Amino acid sequence: MVTVAAGLRQPHNAFGAVRLALALLVVVSHAFSVTTGHILDEPLTRLTGYTLGEHAVNGFFAVSGFLVTMSLMRRGPRDYVVARALRIVPGLVAATLAVALGLGSLMTNLPLSAYWADPGLWRFISGTLTTFKSNAALPGVFSENPFRFPMGTVWTLKYEVLCYLGLLAAGLLGTLRRRWLAPVLVAGLAVALAAAGLRDGEMPKALETSLRLPLIFSAGAMLFLCADRAPLSWPLALALLVLAGLAHGTALYAPLLFLAEAYGVLCLGLNPPVRHPALDPRADLSYGTYLYGWPVQQSLHALFPAASAWWLLGPSLALTLAVAALSWRLVERPALGWKARLMGRREAMA
Repeated sequence: MVTVAAGLRQPHNAFGAVRLALALLVVVSHAFSVTTGHILDEPLTRLTGYTLGEHAVNGFFAVSGFLVTMSLMRRGPRDYVVARALRIVPGLVAATLAVALGLGSLMTNLPLSAYWADPGLWRFISGTLTTFKSNAALPGVFSENPFRFPMGTVWTLKYEVLCYLGLLAAGLLGTLRRRWLAPVLVAGLAVALAAAGLRDGEMPKALETSLRLPLIFSAGAMLFLCADRAPLSWPLALALLVLAGLAHGTALYAPLLFLAEAYGVLCLGLNPPVRHPALDPRADLSYGTYLYGWPVQQSLHALFPAASAWWLLGPSLALTLAVAALSWRLVERPALGWKARLMGRREAMA
């Protein structure tokens, strides 16, 4: 039986390519609702009950749970905190300032002096950076678009950070070494999500999200903690997906679907059909793609309001990748350099 541990021992994995693909799928998904204002217009919504972007975010959280648990277990809590902070904060700060001060100044219908003097500009910056608020608008920016807010994807970072903190607490308390607790946590979250699905009426989206994302993150963490026993099997991944499909329309559908996606995306990262160094490139454009995809699409729709989502999809993907490359080159890679220096200095002192 091929295990997750065996997959980790391979010389190359595909996590870099998987993360970039997931970020691009988010851009593809949002291309439709950005132009119409209707979430139901996004791919897969009517078929699965969730947008293509939500499925992609599920994959992000599974990969994140797996990789950051590995980071914590191998590096320890201090380096874990440094690594997480330098991966999230510099890119977010740069994106927020670039959108608010740069893009906003170009796209606002207010005089530039009035835009910079408007308290809404500074509330947007503080709200985005402190509470990951994604539904805040900038003064006079995208006022004719179906959605006015310019950074519509940052809300997931709140859940990401909460998962990081929960994992850190578990590490400090020593519970990660009791590996049997990980499956118990995953099972408990799955049961809670299924129970919430039994409520009368539609489950509130906030409740579902607060269970969905920690469940998927925990599933990724569990697969690392149990790597020596967890199988790495494409037939099993397919069977889980089929089982979720058979449960469609029941309270079991959501937890089964999310667990199937978590397992499937980790199979794709650890056991890709083709192994090649190009699948795990040094330049990680996924974070920049995720942050800048929405403001790029909002800008294109504001400039070409009559163009359909299909016409704007190609330019939005190309421009997003170009901006993500700049973010990586100018902000994210230098921040990761600081991480390497700080960690190396601690190791030298030890």
